[in-house]
Amino acid sequence: MKLIERTLYLKKLINVIGTPDIKVITGVRRSGKSKLLEALKKYIINSIPNHNIIQINFNLPEYDHLLEYKALYDHINANYEEGKENFVLIDEVPMCNNFEKAINGLHASEKYDIYITGSNAFLLSSDLATLFTGRTFEIKVYPFSFKEYMQYFEYSDNYSAFDKYMLEGGMSGSYLYKDSEAKYDYIADVFDTLIVRDIRQKYKIRNTQLMERTVDFLMDNISNLTSARNIANALSSAKEKGNHVTISSYIQYLCNAFAFYKVRRYDIKGKKYLSTNDKYYLSDHTFRYAKLGTKNMDYGRVIENIVAMELLRRGYEVYVGILYKKEIDFVAIKRNEKIYIQVSDNISDEGTFEREVSPLLKIKDAYPKMVIARTRNPEYQHEGIKIIDVSDWLLN
Repeated sequence: MKLIERTLYLKKLINVIGTPDIKVITGVRRSGKSKLLEALKKYIINSIPNHNIIQINFNLPEYDHLLEYKALYDHINANYEEGKENFVLIDEVPMCNNFEKAINGLHASEKYDIYITGSNAFLLSSDLATLFTGRTFEIKVYPFSFKEYMQYFEYSDNYSAFDKYMLEGGMSGSYLYKDSEAKYDYIADVFDTLIVRDIRQKYKIRNTQLMERTVDFLMDNISNLTSARNIANALSSAKEKGNHVTISSYIQYLCNAFAFYKVRRYDIKGKKYLSTNDKYYLSDHTFRYAKLGTKNMDYGRVIENIVAMELLRRGYEVYVGILYKKEIDFVAIKRNEKIYIQVSDNISDEGTFEREVSPLLKIKDAYPKMVIARTRNPEYQHEGIKIIDVSDWLLN
């Protein structure tokens, strides 16, 4: 399989080498966490002469004898080398029973630089503070960005490459398959494994049909305002039973597993967060195609999903903006930076263009405003609003 260096994530790891934090690499299944750990190992070997690497990959059966925390703890201590920089690299650490006891013990000894990965429902961002007694540094890994997709296939025309990316997405394991049906079968299998094996196993879900209906609804309504009650009502009208409390729990499980990302609403004028209805975006937009098919494709929603994930990838807090009952697709915030963004597929029609820019023109503060769409033209300005092609923005 062809590999590319995922510079963004690798730099984050390199920058925290030698800090006392427990470095935790999280993300959806098959997003490249294991390969990132291998890239870090290669960097250590090439850049730190006085190193000792203790590496364990629980995906491999040769490490099955370490699946209890005490065995893991003893194995690492037995391989410690005095006078060297000792690195502990553990892939899929949650497979080890009571793994947090081993990691906390190793961290407390102050002898190791610790890096661990874990998928989905078994190593959540929300759990890190309670699992580990030491400080953690989390690196959130996402499927391939459009920029990484371009690099992987060595494309030079970003406009035509983006059309392909919309269909093929960022699950790099699917790139090995030449046939589109085989690609989607692979992606669907990844998603089904994520739901059936991980979420069902952790939360002991019995009503699998309700879970599947919830997933289908969220996929079919990416970029739409959604609530558990809306889903329950939709299922009820289709003569299927679904309690909104149970559905709400399922949605939380899906977000915990990095399958979906929730984006809350934000009242721009009142400067407050709104509690009713949220938007949900897939960690990779091709999960939707793989599960629901490519008929009746809504490219506008897919582009919005791609932009949402790119904003998260770039480290922004992302919200849906509300101003005078008008919706701003995204309010992206990072420290003192704020950007207002509208997303569309095609703004060549004058009515569509006015619909996209009019909410932005009503915002009176001085923060940047932009419309991201498939313009296939160089960036330009409209009354202070930046109009930019989506592929250009993704590569910026």
